[in-house]
Amino acid sequence: MEVAEFSKDDIEEIVDSRGRKQESLIPILQAIQDRYRFLPDPALQHVSEVTEISPASIEGVVSFYAQFRRKPVGRHLISICDGTACHVKGSTEVYEAVARRLRLDNCDDTDAEGRFTVRKVACLGCCTLAPAVQIDEITNGHVRSDSIDRLLGEHVQRAAVVHRHPAPFRAMPSPPVAEVRIGLGSCCVAGGSDKVREVLEETLATIDTPVRIKPVSCVGMCHQTPLLEFVTPNSPARLYAKVQAEDVQNLVAKHFIPSRISARIASKTKTWLNSLYASPEDTIETRVLDTKGESVAAFTEKQKRIATEYCGELDPLDIDEYQQKNGFAALRTCLQHESNPDAIISMVDRSGLRGRGGAGFPTGRKWRAVRDASGERKFIVCNGDEGDPGAFMDRMLLESYPYRVLEGLLIASLAVGAREGVIYIRAEYPLAVRRVNAAIERCVQSGFLGDDILGSGHSFHVRVMEAAGAFVCGEETALLASIEGRRGMPAYRPPFPATRGLHDCPTLVNNVETYALVPWIVRNGPEAFASLGTERSKGTKVFSLTGKIRRGGLIEVPMGITIRQIVEEIGGGPPHGRAFKAVQIGGPSGGCIPASLADTPVDFEALADVGAMMGSGGLVVLDDTDCMVEIARYFIAFMQHESCGKCTPCRVGTTRMLEILTLLCEGKATYADLEQLESLAHSVKQLSLCGLGKTAPNPVLTTLKYFRGEFIAHLEGRCPAHACRKMVQYSINDACIGCTKCAQECPVDAIEMRPYQIHAIDDALCTRCGACREICPTGAVNVE
Repeated sequence: MEVAEFSKDDIEEIVDSRGRKQESLIPILQAIQDRYRFLPDPALQHVSEVTEISPASIEGVVSFYAQFRRKPVGRHLISICDGTACHVKGSTEVYEAVARRLRLDNCDDTDAEGRFTVRKVACLGCCTLAPAVQIDEITNGHVRSDSIDRLLGEHVQRAAVVHRHPAPFRAMPSPPVAEVRIGLGSCCVAGGSDKVREVLEETLATIDTPVRIKPVSCVGMCHQTPLLEFVTPNSPARLYAKVQAEDVQNLVAKHFIPSRISARIASKTKTWLNSLYASPEDTIETRVLDTKGESVAAFTEKQKRIATEYCGELDPLDIDEYQQKNGFAALRTCLQHESNPDAIISMVDRSGLRGRGGAGFPTGRKWRAVRDASGERKFIVCNGDEGDPGAFMDRMLLESYPYRVLEGLLIASLAVGAREGVIYIRAEYPLAVRRVNAAIERCVQSGFLGDDILGSGHSFHVRVMEAAGAFVCGEETALLASIEGRRGMPAYRPPFPATRGLHDCPTLVNNVETYALVPWIVRNGPEAFASLGTERSKGTKVFSLTGKIRRGGLIEVPMGITIRQIVEEIGGGPPHGRAFKAVQIGGPSGGCIPASLADTPVDFEALADVGAMMGSGGLVVLDDTDCMVEIARYFIAFMQHESCGKCTPCRVGTTRMLEILTLLCEGKATYADLEQLESLAHSVKQLSLCGLGKTAPNPVLTTLKYFRGEFIAHLEGRCPAHACRKMVQYSINDACIGCTKCAQECPVDAIEMRPYQIHAIDDALCTRCGACREICPTGAVNVE
């Protein structure tokens, strides 16, 4: 492994740029790790010598946050997503395939040559492209266990090429007469849109027609990425789905007159490109998305865009275009009310807006508490630590609508009298971090941030802080501790952050979506927002729709819509003829709601009544191949790992619950264990200190309530879904035709290749990955 040589000068330069107080510790550590790719002990010691931070504080923070590494890593870092959507779609098999390919043992995470280091991460935020794998900074979607060799080889080859940014377009004699819109958010890039963009730039450089390539905000239809939309004069816009780099020349030739290539060559190019597809039904023409077509209409007609207004139209960082679409109009309105901030808070109150971070606390009431708190110095904090596996709403909003979020923060600062703000963003969201920082810089240049905003006399300064990988920091007191450079451990309340928060000053903490809704409410009036939703849950909610679903993506729907409408009408239900079994709402703190309760409306109270919660908005669909006992084990494993350990009920209770659930999944548990599991779940829920511990048992309690029969089956040594590996056995029956596909697919060579003969599985070698069953064309693989 290549390790950069330690230099005291490097450390002092980092400290000089970030500060010497405790609150600078996490940014200092992140910068050191960026420099050396891990945290060398001499570097940490030198930090303590040149700052006000004690060695004990440094050790406490380094050992607490998952992001920090104490030993060197390989030349390439492989991060395998283990979020809910990836888990149910095979991330475990992908991880095992990578470990086999690199010949890793149970004690090591780096291959012998020091090329690759492998780790699991809670969520990469590309849930609709599950399973997702990130190598260095490049995220890949829909990764299969049999594609690892190709994936690693392509990455090494790409990394060996010096990356050069495409040359800028030549100056155009006239404004562009057309534009090609392309999504370049994290999901789109993971789906291949960055490669499409590169080819698009090269191809458009060969034609005379002035064409603008416009990066746009998330379209929401993640199941169709990469997407290209051609907008030309005097003709309807054409939206193309699942575009590949080899499609681009064809599309450009179709929409624009080529100058350097003749029409005859263009025609041949079209024919050649279309011939690349396996069947005539899969030509580029059939992948045109008709915006009035049935599938697009089903996905969009029940949605209401407020937080995601102008989706697929806005360039995320074009501040002029944002203003042309009424951006900052709400801020200008509120600047007129600065002498009477109660008018702003009254608008939020009348709208009925409740916090979209999970708890659903009335937003206006929280704002008023901060406004009324004594103290000259007050803070605004935007909680973008979206740690729920299976959720990516905040990431999308920060990447696609950074100005909307900043405008919401500005309005809040006027309302509560704050002059300083912090946007706390998961480090796993590098694109969101870059775009928000760029948006802040442009807002400062345009007079929307800084001193004397738009000549109003109001000042507001905001900065981004990258989180360091602790799910518990989604809890507001833990988040504030992290911003102050401490271990992210929840505090007893009261006092609440509204009166004593960041640096003991009154602090307003809301999540990303809450702030993003505020400008719309001010522009359109609180009554317009309150007219949507239900009596106690007003407005809309953004959800990430993932898992076993045909049309996954980012949706925004009015409160009160039913689970069935989301899953079956918007999402199209599970694919491949599978049956809709359950939906997991609210992340690890939520619950598993069975299909029999799919007519439950989505609002704060109705979800609580069935044992779940809104959470931040992750919605993962499960089908009849998912084992609910294993799903409960997965969530408790996540919560046990993420517990800060401060309180005994959460620390010990989740550990014991995980032990029992593991025994259940291995067919070794007893009825007494099941009784203890249920008793422990109630105790942890009642006695834990913070929201993490209090909600950790929700997936267990809901699966016990609605799927108790599956728990009983596991006590009897059966897994009805054939998903628990320790309880299933694979065999091949007489329907085998000897095609050898199973032998070719088997990752551990547990099937001997015998052409035209009935094959057999070596049970001692078999890892129960299910690859043979998926590939068999005759259904000859039994699972018992």
